[in-house]
Amino acid sequence: MKKLIQKQLGQLLIDNKLITPENLEEALSVQKEKGGLLGQVLVSLGYTTEEAIARALTAQYGFPYLPLSGYEIDQEIAKMIPENVAKQYGLIAVDRIGNILTVAMSNPLNSQAIEDIEMTTHLKVQAFVSTTADVVEAIKRCYKT
Repeated sequence: MKKLIQKQLGQLLIDNKLITPENLEEALSVQKEKGGLLGQVLVSLGYTTEEAIARALTAQYGFPYLPLSGYEIDQEIAKMIPENVAKQYGLIAVDRIGNILTVAMSNPLNSQAIEDIEMTTHLKVQAFVSTTADVVEAIKRCYKT
């Protein structure tokens, strides 16, 4: 995936005054110790929001941002991806046009997830960025039994 903006996520958040350099240093330290994605560490420390991270990824990589809270998802489309796969990768199918499946995901840089979905559905995936909370809530709505 080609970056549109040649800056690291942390620097992008600092430039946009969403976090301080000290916040970034602490988050990188926690990430080094415990692992995880930088954006998730920053959110868990309370320094920024999931939405700010999603929007920064949008700016950095050019993925469109799709807030799912008010988005009506067709359950048949969502269920093209098995529930366990949707939960594992933190994504949900939201639309299909021809052979293109639109997927909202909290980590659109996860190329393995995209490859797996393409192999499972035999469709081309178009990734959108959404927050982890929005994706989890959408999965609950669409896969309820």
